[in-house]
Amino acid sequence: MVSVLATAPAHADFPQPRVVSPNPVNWTPNVLDGDVRAVAVVGDAVVVGGDFHRVGDAGMDRQGQRPYLFAFDRRTGAVLPFAPILDGPVNALAAGPDGTVYAGGTFGYVNGYARRGLARLRVSDGALNTGFGATISDGDVRTLAYHRGELYLGGSFRGVHGYARTALARVDGESGALDRGFNLHLAAPELNRTKVEDLALSPDGRRLVVIGALSRVNGWIRAQIAMINTGVRPAQLSTWYTDAYTKACRAGFDTYLRGVDFAPSGNYFVVVTTGRLTGKDLMCDTAARFEVGGGGAHWPTWVNHTGGDSLYSVSVTGSAVYVGGHQRWMNNPFGSEFAGPGAVPRPGIAALDPRNGRALAWNPTRSRGVGVRVMVATPEGLLIGSDTDRLGHEYHGRIGMFPLR
Repeated sequence: MVSVLATAPAHADFPQPRVVSPNPVNWTPNVLDGDVRAVAVVGDAVVVGGDFHRVGDAGMDRQGQRPYLFAFDRRTGAVLPFAPILDGPVNALAAGPDGTVYAGGTFGYVNGYARRGLARLRVSDGALNTGFGATISDGDVRTLAYHRGELYLGGSFRGVHGYARTALARVDGESGALDRGFNLHLAAPELNRTKVEDLALSPDGRRLVVIGALSRVNGWIRAQIAMINTGVRPAQLSTWYTDAYTKACRAGFDTYLRGVDFAPSGNYFVVVTTGRLTGKDLMCDTAARFEVGGGGAHWPTWVNHTGGDSLYSVSVTGSAVYVGGHQRWMNNPFGSEFAGPGAVPRPGIAALDPRNGRALAWNPTRSRGVGVRVMVATPEGLLIGSDTDRLGHEYHGRIGMFPLR
């Protein structure tokens, strides 16, 4: 059975009436190496992708090979038969119709078929949907979002289906045919390569926010972030923009924006960043809320600083804004690799008040590692994927869930 979640846009997380429990459930399976980079809910299955090879059940009684992709029951944690064969990591997942999932990454073959960077798979048995033929020419796919028959993909590619498309494209969800009318001409002339790190669709599918190494969209200046009106044909660049991310962080970052998610209401979204630099007037290593309404220049409604530690993922549920990375503190605009006045410890994961951005009391902790790569809200709770194995003071190998109670 395919739940309503299977047709929801990627990153448009399930609304939750309250903050999840700080005590993770005990039945999620364990990823035993590498890292988890993507999670999608398809009916009763949780599909997990990343750069890993071995998976074990919750009690570690059974262990086995599941390179780059596996699935488990979202209510019991049982590892499912879903075991497609890929030759490279999965960076992104999006639930599709009819019990399928879209996978994006750096792979070139799936189940013996050439499928560079993009594939559609049946979750019941891992079979490749051969009717979906979209493929990228080079680079990778880093982010996906599906809505009403259309699949958006972002990454570092320069072509899709033989047509030039820089870092962003839209394809038909059934055939994979490129939407040739969707071309926003992303560019970053001053950089070696244009890329989209993440994208988020509003719950109604009418707005798309893209973040990454970009400075021009359809010839207009857009510093690392752009909003696209996808509710019209052809899609158009919105007059909405922000100059908040024009200041540089530490040298070497072609972009320091890492994650974006819309609120369930669609009225605002939150962006998280890295940057290895901090300062009250900088947007490096921060979480920031932006309102959607109106065109022209926008500034953040609020900003929460970590004090120099990266944030990589965000999930907005209405009752909370969850952020994950390898941060040590939140509420830390005056600290630089130390806890400044007002800072609160929130190792690796935190919940922020959507109204003012201040850290909520929720503080389960996690072993920090590189950081949380993905957070997905479901009717049951908040799924977390990362590269470490301590979550809420318990062993949870790279995947876990905080229940909604």
